[in-house]
Amino acid sequence: MNTDVGIRTHGLDPVTVEVIGAAMSTIVEEMSETLVKAAFSPNIKERRDCTASLFDSAGQAVAQDEGGSPLHLGSLMGIVTSIRSRFDDDQIHEGDVFIGNDPYTGGGSHLPDIVLATPIFVDGALSAWAATLAHHADFGDRGHAHIYQEAIRVPPLHLVRAGVPQNELLELILLNCQVPEERQADLRAQEAALRVAVVRFSELCDRYGSETIAAACDELLDYTERRTRAAIADFPDGDYRFEDLFDCPELDDELTLRVRIVIDGDEMHFDFTENPPQVRASINVVWTGLYASVYYAVKTLIDPDIDPNAGLYRPIHIEAQPGSVVNCEAPAAVNGRSETCQRIVDLIMGALANAVPTRVTAASNGANTGVHFSGRDPQRARDFVYLETIGGGSGARSSKDGLDGVQVHMTNTSNLPVESLETEYPLMVEAYEMIEDSGGMGEFRGGLGIRRRLRVEADDIHFWLDTSRQKSQPWGLFGGGSGASAACVLSDGAQPIDHGYSVLKTGDVVSIETAGAGGYGEPRAREKSAVDQDRRDAKISLDTASKYDESRGSET
Repeated sequence: MNTDVGIRTHGLDPVTVEVIGAAMSTIVEEMSETLVKAAFSPNIKERRDCTASLFDSAGQAVAQDEGGSPLHLGSLMGIVTSIRSRFDDDQIHEGDVFIGNDPYTGGGSHLPDIVLATPIFVDGALSAWAATLAHHADFGDRGHAHIYQEAIRVPPLHLVRAGVPQNELLELILLNCQVPEERQADLRAQEAALRVAVVRFSELCDRYGSETIAAACDELLDYTERRTRAAIADFPDGDYRFEDLFDCPELDDELTLRVRIVIDGDEMHFDFTENPPQVRASINVVWTGLYASVYYAVKTLIDPDIDPNAGLYRPIHIEAQPGSVVNCEAPAAVNGRSETCQRIVDLIMGALANAVPTRVTAASNGANTGVHFSGRDPQRARDFVYLETIGGGSGARSSKDGLDGVQVHMTNTSNLPVESLETEYPLMVEAYEMIEDSGGMGEFRGGLGIRRRLRVEADDIHFWLDTSRQKSQPWGLFGGGSGASAACVLSDGAQPIDHGYSVLKTGDVVSIETAGAGGYGEPRAREKSAVDQDRRDAKISLDTASKYDESRGSET
């Protein structure tokens, strides 16, 4: 271990610090598994659209489960601070559970992400906080102009007070849901995960003592900061800029998104002040979403093995104009903020390509591609809401092809298996396949997009697509080609009625095609064996294989 960044134990045994850090990670992983196993909705039990975290008593992130989406950090960053600002110490008790989802009062980054948090008391003293987040599929997606259309906003409030459920609040929330039974079951699963955290953290304190645990947490944050600074110091100092076009079905015109990055010694400064004003669409990002996107990008670039705790944040400085699309103010709509956050990461990759070319990737699919179907299921005699985010291509790197058909960057959910989808909803999957030629050419090929074609088996089904890259293409790097754009094709009679919204009937078909990703390096440098293998695997067409041959021939 580099002695400059090694553990400085403040009098603690370094092995003990490492063991306690590993125990914290184990606690959040057990919380996450408990939530998934106990959940009712397919979006959580199958797609794992949830996360779990531990915080110290001051609200600094100590551990987050590895399986959660990086963007969920944006929904968790402000929860403890917000609770502490709203409630005095004598209003926070053992057995409390707080609930919140409002991006503007510290409860989340968009309304479907409902956060539950509980204080953990040891020997009568507040020692830590545990939080769970789950995306509740029928929360939101009801409008785009402002947040009042999206769902009910819940500031951090007591869902359970000193062990006593606050049923009136729960009834109010459930009354605003399309599938209340599902919501109640998922909220109970989140509470169960919190109880796991309380038990496991208390056991850890019983073994080592609460003072030792607190000191170890402080050291873990300091250690992460030192590793982060040491890694940044290896980057060349400089002023780096990048811009890209952003589109989505809600916008008539494209937006130009920009970033300026200044690396100065062991610190990084991110300037987003030249971005457009917030818009009357759901793709605005609150500050927590912006910060989570930047922290994720930095972590992947400098050291993927660094613990995802608050020590990472200290050498990173972020500036963005309030009221802009990347740092919006109330009442801007934010439900589709993940589309913009995906592109923030691509902006950072593009800006730093010349600084650290072997660490960045070409542009990935640049979208979240949220697919929403809702209505009445006549066969099962119940209302339903089906949500899925479909993956796409990931950008090629300096030594490897991009991955095909995966979630990238700020999203990390699984796909919903066809069997589960058709069992739960009045939908049939006609096709689920990679899109040939959707990855950009290059020495290393960009990842392929996905085609998912669904047939509706009921009437009056409402469909909405949340996506991007329909008007632009994911860019390549250092001679690499662009990936294919995204598309949505509806059968005759099922044409959109308003900015991505449609009302469908039995037999209508929707084909969603996600974007591919950019290639890396000149196509003429690609090994012929790799081209031949792609052709055998139907990842590229004969025409594209011929273009590779032509690019090699042009050099000779």
